[in-house]
Amino acid sequence: MMLPTRLLAFALGSLVAMEAAGSSSNEDLYDTITDRAERLADEPYNDAAPTIPPALAELDYDQYRQIRFRPEDAIWHDQGLFEVQLFHPGFLYDRPVTLNLVDPDGDVQPLPFETSHFRYDGETDELAKLDLDDLGYAGFRLHYPLNSGEYRDEFMVFLGASYFRMVGRGQGYGLSSRGLAIDTAEPHGEEFPAFREFWLVEPEPDATRMTVLALLNSPSLTGAYRFDIDPGSQTVVDTEARLFAREDVGKLGIAPLTSMFMHGGIANYPADDYRLRVHDSSGLALHTGSGERIWRPLSNPDKLHISSLQDTAPRGFGLVQRPRHFDGYLDAEAHYETRPSEWVTPLDDWGKGHLELVEIPSDSEANDNITAYWVPEQSLEAGQSRTFRYRLRTFGATPPGQRLAHVIRSRQGWGAMPGQDDPPPTSQRHFIVDFQGPSLEDLDADQPVEARLTTSHGEILEPRVQRLPGDNTWRANFRLSPEDGTPADMRLALTLHGEPLTETWNYVWYPDERR
Repeated sequence: MMLPTRLLAFALGSLVAMEAAGSSSNEDLYDTITDRAERLADEPYNDAAPTIPPALAELDYDQYRQIRFRPEDAIWHDQGLFEVQLFHPGFLYDRPVTLNLVDPDGDVQPLPFETSHFRYDGETDELAKLDLDDLGYAGFRLHYPLNSGEYRDEFMVFLGASYFRMVGRGQGYGLSSRGLAIDTAEPHGEEFPAFREFWLVEPEPDATRMTVLALLNSPSLTGAYRFDIDPGSQTVVDTEARLFAREDVGKLGIAPLTSMFMHGGIANYPADDYRLRVHDSSGLALHTGSGERIWRPLSNPDKLHISSLQDTAPRGFGLVQRPRHFDGYLDAEAHYETRPSEWVTPLDDWGKGHLELVEIPSDSEANDNITAYWVPEQSLEAGQSRTFRYRLRTFGATPPGQRLAHVIRSRQGWGAMPGQDDPPPTSQRHFIVDFQGPSLEDLDADQPVEARLTTSHGEILEPRVQRLPGDNTWRANFRLSPEDGTPADMRLALTLHGEPLTETWNYVWYPDERR
């Protein structure tokens, strides 16, 4: 299974109309959309959608990029801090969505498609002559003076199925969020819910927060979503999802994050590449209900890997991009060091469940091959409803509120000693894990820092902890002698007098890893 091209996302599903009426508040409108979602869940799923002209559907990627929105036609242009620009349907985006504008009084007006909002350059100039009335838009992007008071930067985009992306100050697009994941990595195939209709609530001219409401539809369920969006150095989106099951849902993935990992770090991917690393995210982080901080390095495996981290009432999780400096990547075009990390904070008690990580083999950095989401232990059955509230936040190298030192490097190699007469098999691995952070700063090398180190299978050999010269970095060094044919699930944290100094490094070594 391969997730689709990052730059292209997914084609949108069928259009679902709603009889929109003015309401006295955003909450009243959200309740109205919720009622529509609940009624829709009682009806059979209808995949019918307006078709777009073949000339649009047959566009290739380069041709599609020649259709450009006119910035001067942005919604709320020069009326306040926020503006909205629109995406033209075509190429993969062959199922337009309905967009509605909500004025400050709560009145709702549909936003009709207009070709005059776009420039049709190059080979697309003939498209402007087509009759495209009532076509709808592929999606939209939000603009705000994020990095400069003189320019409204694009900081968030909704385009394709239930996908959206966002950045904070000084960041460039990388990983994506989704409204929901259903049956990801299941043998019978994944179901992709889609946002069918949006309501863009006009903010006051000096407002620094805006609201987007959405209706989601899928064969298994429907949903009403609310996004309260605060752009800034860390862009924050408070999210509420009210879900209604049309059918039994096999695996429900809450607050999914989707990213790309090609090579770099601990996994020995055979990259013929001048760049040291190529990834949008380097690891999965979890703040457990008990307070433990866990770090799982990502990999680009030979075979599909699915991992589960069991927990109760998680405090947060996210996909993280480390390192944050150019020398870690050496890519002067992609600038992977600027890609955002993203954190999910539950705003309610999510109970028992597990954080699931899916790592898919990939041979192209244009493909997303990483996804992570929370799977509740309690299943969602036909006729049931459930509400999830959570906060999404962009950040840099360490999750919000973390004071423990974090992993800056994970490396492995053959566990033989140089010049050894009788070397061990190549399955014996030598690991080093390096940590930096506030809890390790100014800690003398003679402090009795120890490694709390375990493995599910195999034997740990020669564990050692040392302070590296020069930069407050501490290293854990050990060898793994694995059991034949058995994965080894390893956990490592540095402690001082029994108290943790670092997040817990967690890595599963598989016998079929590339070596």
